Amino acid sequence: MSQIAHYTTNTHDIELEIQRKGVVLGIDWSNEAQVRALAREAINYSPDSIKFTAGKPVDYQQLAKVDLFGLAAIMLRTMEESAAVGLESHGGEAWKVFARALWAEKALAGH
Repeated sequence: MSQIAHYTTNTHDIELEIQRKGVVLGIDWSNEAQVRALAREAINYSPDSIKFTAGKPVDYQQLAKVDLFGLAAIMLRTMEESAAVGLESHGGEAWKVFARALWAEKALAGH
């Protein structure tokens, strides 16, 4: 598989999952304040901050958030890796809005 096809497939799959998690979380991708708050939380996320307890009801929103934060890391890495080989990769609108917010929050946090 060529690098272009690889990045195209990856970005499409990541975008689809970002959209799905956004639905579960009720994210309005056009609400900049809401997306920036989510990005800030993603940048500051630590796996130790979330606990799931056996026997308790499953918190599907919390699971979606954990998945979304993992997708954010994959998304940023995909963009960085593709840029390193001279390719610009990105998904659709949700990807672009979330990526801009993540880069802005990452810069503010000094990461």
